[in-house]
Amino acid sequence: MKKCAFLTLDERGDYVIDDEHAVAPLADRGWQVSTVSWRQTEIPWSGFDAVIIRSTWDYWNDVTAFLEVLSRIDRETHLANSLEIVHWNLEKTYLADLDRQGVRIVPTIWPLEVKPDSFQAFSAQLGGDQLVIKPVIGANGDRAFRVSPDDSRERREMISACFADRRALVQKFMPGILTEGEFSLFFFNGEFSHAILKTPAENEFRSQEERGASIRSVTPEPQLLARGHQALAALPEMPLYARADFVRDDESDFLVMELELIEPSMYLRTDPGAPVKFARAIDARYGAAGKDAVAPVKN
Repeated sequence: MKKCAFLTLDERGDYVIDDEHAVAPLADRGWQVSTVSWRQTEIPWSGFDAVIIRSTWDYWNDVTAFLEVLSRIDRETHLANSLEIVHWNLEKTYLADLDRQGVRIVPTIWPLEVKPDSFQAFSAQLGGDQLVIKPVIGANGDRAFRVSPDDSRERREMISACFADRRALVQKFMPGILTEGEFSLFFFNGEFSHAILKTPAENEFRSQEERGASIRSVTPEPQLLARGHQALAALPEMPLYARADFVRDDESDFLVMELELIEPSMYLRTDPGAPVKFARAIDARYGAAGKDAVAPVKN
C-alpha cells in the first residue's frame, strides 16, 4: 500500500475543503491517504511516498516556518508541488516573470511603498481609476482592497497603513470581475481537467467562496483554454497541479490574475471526473517505485 499525505491547516473554520473527493479514487490505485496538519511533528514525513500541499490556508501568517517544514519534507520524501515551484510562486512577483515571457497578465505594479497620496500615481501608471491592492504574499482575498485615488483620505490612510509592514502589488481593476466573474482552469500534470466561473457576491469584488461568491462549472472557450496552456508552458517545470485564474478584458481576451501553484482550492466537487484525474496524476508521478515520471517543461 502506497501512502500519501494531504497537508492542511489546524483549524478548518469556514473554509470549504473538498480534497476528500480524491481519497476513494486514490484508494482504487492502491494509495492510503492521510490528512495532516503542516505543523504536526509526530508522524515522520519519510513514512509517506508523497506529501501533497493542499489546504494550508494559514501559512502566510508564518511563512518562515512553512518553508522550513516543506524543506524537511523535501529531504525525506516527494513534495508536490516541488519546493522550487513553491519558492517561485510564493511571491506574486512571479507575474512579472510570466509577463516577460509573453503571458498576458492583468496590468500590475509592485511599489516599494504605499502612501495615502500614492494612488494617483498608481492610477496613472496602470491606466485606470479603479485599482486593487493586495499583499505580495497572501491568499483568500485577505487584506485585498478595491481603491481609487478619489476615495476619502481617511480610507486611503487606512489602506496604506495595512501595507506599512508588508509589500504590496497594485493591479488595474477589471470590470469583468463584476459583470461576469473570474475563470479558474485546473490542470493536473499539465493536462486540462476542469474549469469554473466564480462570480463575486453583491457589493463584493473578491471571488472567494468564503466571501459569498457563486461557483459554477463551465466549459472554457478555446481562447481561454489556450491562454491557460500558454501560462503553464512558461513555468520552470511542470507542476503536479495548477490553477490558473483569468478575467476577460474589454477585447474579449483573457488575462492572468494569478497562477496558483502552492495550495489552490481545486473544486474537485464541481466536476465528476476531476477527482479521478487528480488521483491518476498523483499515481502517474509517484506510484512507480517513487519515481517522478513527469519531465520538467523545457522552455
